[in-house]
Amino acid sequence: MSLHAVTEINSLSRDKFVRIIGPVFEQSPWIAEAAWAKRPFASRGALHAALCETVAGASAEKQLHLIRSHPDLAGRLASAGALTAESAREQAGAGLDRLTPGEIEQFRKNNAAYRAKFGFPFVICARLNRKEAILNGFRTRLPNTREQEIRTALEEIFKVAELRLNDLISS
Repeated sequence: MSLHAVTEINSLSRDKFVRIIGPVFEQSPWIAEAAWAKRPFASRGALHAALCETVAGASAEKQLHLIRSHPDLAGRLASAGALTAESAREQAGAGLDRLTPGEIEQFRKNNAAYRAKFGFPFVICARLNRKEAILNGFRTRLPNTREQEIRTALEEIFKVAELRLNDLISS
């Protein structure tokens, strides 16, 4: 991961901008494509705000697609080594790559219950949590309504995006 300055990001062609900024949102380059036209960005925070505004202004269908682009935590993709590089690092940082068989089963059951109720994966900013907090998050969020969980998932995605931007952009 190389650090870029905001001025460098502002001068990128659309294709390069999407290639660099696109992965900030899990498998959703459409967000970077749409935000590119909002350049120049005064700061990393302004870029983050523009990206989040793009998501907030998107259709409910596009928002759900973004949420569904996230993998289950400690799920099948993780055990198959098929996560994006960013997700693999984030899940490992939360300790999800070092689970006991019992913990793996807890995650499997929680992921299944959450998907069955809401129709999308449980999204939480893994870099800001550890496995215990994530497991507790399932318990506290499962009683929520679908609308509450869509809002919460998008808020968590925005946190992930901010941390990923911090990794990419020096200031």
